[in-house]
Amino acid sequence: MIVRKNMGRVKQLLMLLMVLGFCFATYNLVSMIIEHNKNGGLVADEAFVGNVLGPTKSNSKKYHVALTATDAAYSQWQCRIMYYWYKKMKDTPGSDMGKFTRILHSGRDDQFMDEIPSFVVDPLPEGLDRGYIVLNRPWAFVQWLEKADIEEEYILMAEPDHIFVNPLPNLASGTQPAGYPFFYIKPAENDKVIRKFYPEEKGPVTDIDPIGNSPVIIQKSLLEEIAPTWVNISLRMKDDPETDKAFGWVLEMYAYAVASALHGVKHILRKDFMLQPPWDLNVGKKFILHYTYACDYNLKGELTYGKMGEWRFDKRAYLFGPPPTNISLPPPGVPESVVRLVKSVNEASANIPGWGP
Repeated sequence: MIVRKNMGRVKQLLMLLMVLGFCFATYNLVSMIIEHNKNGGLVADEAFVGNVLGPTKSNSKKYHVALTATDAAYSQWQCRIMYYWYKKMKDTPGSDMGKFTRILHSGRDDQFMDEIPSFVVDPLPEGLDRGYIVLNRPWAFVQWLEKADIEEEYILMAEPDHIFVNPLPNLASGTQPAGYPFFYIKPAENDKVIRKFYPEEKGPVTDIDPIGNSPVIIQKSLLEEIAPTWVNISLRMKDDPETDKAFGWVLEMYAYAVASALHGVKHILRKDFMLQPPWDLNVGKKFILHYTYACDYNLKGELTYGKMGEWRFDKRAYLFGPPPTNISLPPPGVPESVVRLVKSVNEASANIPGWGP
């Protein structure tokens, strides 16, 4: 058993080394193409990407919903809610959703394999993520793309704390992916650090989109090209103390933005892709509700962010198990987005079999 376990680890390490070697081997080719096209308008047009990836296909707009996750209880209950709302929205008018996969990078099955379509991949070799578990995300996508049978031409990279609030069409345009612009991803304000990974000869730092990898809708063949570079840049950033300190918990997001720019890819920036309560007040026609921030209010309905409210909802309060059913609604005056969040969690928990400890 010991020999078999060690051989498995050796196989994982060899595969990772092959990915990193691929990045360096292909870097010069991609760089030359980017340089050649740099002054010819948008780099990531169909002609450019077609030259790198081969002819593009436009026979389907369906996208595969894919999210990376662990087998921790905190991740599991969010995935169950996310999958519930995927099923509710999948076949509604205006939706281009295809199939769904939870990419489980714990390296083993968990108790929700039958409930949620899942694909198990290996985590990074022990210690390589340095406690930053999100670093497993790009490595998980590399393995999934290589091993899984994915029917759809496009992929939506999503996260467990996403709730679909409106039918989501394919926002990508041909070979140009679509992403959400985050206000805190600021490549131009981090020029010194960014230049360690995106040299001046590649172009201005403003060529790097203010995005993370999620939510992004992208052509599968293009993600297959970017993902190994994304792994490489993530590990290099984490290994650099200055970069690690500058980017902190959003390091992997910057890594995706830089990796896609190195491949000459520009994203369509869609502010309506997602809303983030409590800052975004209304749902409107936005598509994904991202509940990453704590929602704290007093009983007058006034936001008390940074101070625990008399009424609150914070996903981090449920690290070791799911929230209870029938969470109390916020007081009058609280924005629609927060009310919609609580109602969505309550509906899911009331209808998912076996909810709770």
